[in-house]
Amino acid sequence: MSLTIRQLRYFIAAAETGQVSHAAMELNISQSAVTAGIQGLEANLGARLLSRTAQGVSVTPEGARFLSRAKAIIAAVEEATRSPLGEESRVIGRLRLGMTYTVAGYFMARHYAAFRRLYPGIALELSEQPRPAIENALVSGGLDLSVMLTSNLANTGDLASETLFRSRRRVWLPSDHRLLSEPQISLRDLAQEPYVMLTVDEASRTAGRYWDTYGLVPKIVFSTSSVEAVRSMVAAGLGVTILSDMVYRPWSLEGQRIEQRQTIEPIPSMDVGLTWSNARPLSGPAKVFSAFISAALG
Repeated sequence: MSLTIRQLRYFIAAAETGQVSHAAMELNISQSAVTAGIQGLEANLGARLLSRTAQGVSVTPEGARFLSRAKAIIAAVEEATRSPLGEESRVIGRLRLGMTYTVAGYFMARHYAAFRRLYPGIALELSEQPRPAIENALVSGGLDLSVMLTSNLANTGDLASETLFRSRRRVWLPSDHRLLSEPQISLRDLAQEPYVMLTVDEASRTAGRYWDTYGLVPKIVFSTSSVEAVRSMVAAGLGVTILSDMVYRPWSLEGQRIEQRQTIEPIPSMDVGLTWSNARPLSGPAKVFSAFISAALG
């Protein structure tokens, strides 16, 4: 298996911060994703890059040698991104890009800024809309392209899609919850707990599908369209929830800790990707954006 840009970024962040948890927070991803990425990199290279201790991680001699190479690779990639090659860097035009709420709030901001810097000739018009409205606008021609939850896509006949990444869904628990001491957590365990349900981006409908699969019903004590409200209520011990790693943060706004655990039962991931109309070819600006976002994600 070949190494990836993501693995290099994970390794560099962990090596520089000395903590896998700090690297995960810096990269805005889950701690388990950083750990898995570094382990995959070590397996590919056949060398231990980091030493794990109770205090964190430290770079091994092999890791120190590879760290300088990894930084050089990332620097070269970033330089190539800042100075894109080929005719696409000179494309001009307009791109009407639709986004769902979760994508707008937890994914697109940094990519939007980078795209504007790299392709000043493309006027990027962003529009946040619910999934049904985006699908209708893509079919009617009101939007050229969308970044949305492809796992929620309904009109697969008229629309094509490409998944960019999959964000695993896991249980969120307050730091003192009794289930944290259990070796495994099942949906049946969670069905006995007060549950905080997120409703935005059809999260409640998606949750209903996997609860129904196992013939269980969560004990919903509060439903909200705010991820921050869910975070605060879980951290305060008012309930548990299941949400994706993309929106996970280990702390609430009040500074209370939130823990994550995986369930015994497999739960579908939240998939983010590009969607466009089958009836029309992608415009030049849309093709440029598609290539850019794919490259940005490694």
